[in-house]
Amino acid sequence: MNNRGQSLALGIMSAIFVFIVGMMFLNFLMPEVATTRIALDCSNAAGITDGTKLVCLAIGTSVIYWIVLVFSLAIGFITARLYGA
Repeated sequence: MNNRGQSLALGIMSAIFVFIVGMMFLNFLMPEVATTRIALDCSNAAGITDGTKLVCLAIGTSVIYWIVLVFSLAIGFITARLYGA
């Protein structure tokens, strides 16, 4: 196997490792998001201010941003090894 093939295999293994660790960290993030949403009373749409609504929106989308970040890092490891070798 040439160096590019070995490098691609290493990139795929690194990407899988980063993806698994990132998804495991999501288990630590989810309870904190739930606690923060309860503390800010995000379910009471009529009783909160506009700034608090914005914070509730940012807190709610942080899980989605985290998943996109981890997926992008995993794809980045693969493409860096593929094109950088």
